[in-house]
Amino acid sequence: MEEDLRPINGIKGWMILMVSVLLFGCATSRDVQVLDRDIGKSYSEIKTLKKENDSFKSELSIIKNEMSGLKSDLSMDNQRSKADLLLQIKNLQTEIRSLSTGVEEYKEFSKRPSKEVDRVKADMEGRLKILEERGKTFEEKNRSQEGKIKEFEEKNKSQEGKIKELEDRLKELTGKMDKLTSRQAEIEKPPSKELLSEIKGVSAGAGDLYKDAYETFQKNDLEGARRKFEVFLKQYPNTELSDNAQFWIGETFYLKKDYEKAILEYEKAIAKYPEGDKIPSALFKQALAFLELGDKTNARNLLRRVIERYPQSDQAEMAKKRLEAIK
Repeated sequence: MEEDLRPINGIKGWMILMVSVLLFGCATSRDVQVLDRDIGKSYSEIKTLKKENDSFKSELSIIKNEMSGLKSDLSMDNQRSKADLLLQIKNLQTEIRSLSTGVEEYKEFSKRPSKEVDRVKADMEGRLKILEERGKTFEEKNRSQEGKIKEFEEKNKSQEGKIKELEDRLKELTGKMDKLTSRQAEIEKPPSKELLSEIKGVSAGAGDLYKDAYETFQKNDLEGARRKFEVFLKQYPNTELSDNAQFWIGETFYLKKDYEKAILEYEKAIAKYPEGDKIPSALFKQALAFLELGDKTNARNLLRRVIERYPQSDQAEMAKKRLEAIK
């Protein structure tokens, strides 16, 4: 995850730029300190989440291996039990045929003197007793096998519950990491973009209005930030900051988990400002929104588009990793 973040020298360069602009009255030392603290906090949170994510993946792998072993053991037990049951059934069938033959003999001997009849009758009763005992043994073995199967099913159900819990936790961690990565990019890039734009000639009024909207966004007042960015676009629809403002409107919907509206707002940034530098970010975030909606096909297409059209961007590296993770 650390490879996805900007190099330390880049951040230092940004800070130098911030100090330079400060000398011209465009920013305050407090802005620099707040942004620097936010960046450090985001790096720390991303590292912590990555360690926790790796730990859960390791535990999930162990449990899956356990389940594979249990299934293999059950398969072998089932094969042995099946062979044993088939042998017992075959023996029972032989006994039944023998008993049927004995019955026929009994009918024949019943026509003979009583002593011979008594002998055959005693022989038949002995055979019947043996057959009943074997039948009981067979039923006991069958019950034992059913018990084993039930025990495995219960253990399997418990393991599946663990796996589901871990997968949910992994998904939650991945979501947090995505948000932190996005947050990191927001902290680093937009302020420098804003200041550079002001230096290049954006009017003080436009710069102040944009800065106010962005600071509201940083405070997590998503509704307030969206309204301010919309006001900015109405007054300044075609400035160096307009594509940024449109992108942040999409972000307010994404963070509210209204992914369908987020996709539409990101698309506006792409369509209205085709030369803007927010297109890679907008495409990448559209892909993440489609993933949240369960649409892996569109997500894959958008990630490939980022990689192919903007191979040198930070988003291209992130897109490669997300594409590899989609199954």
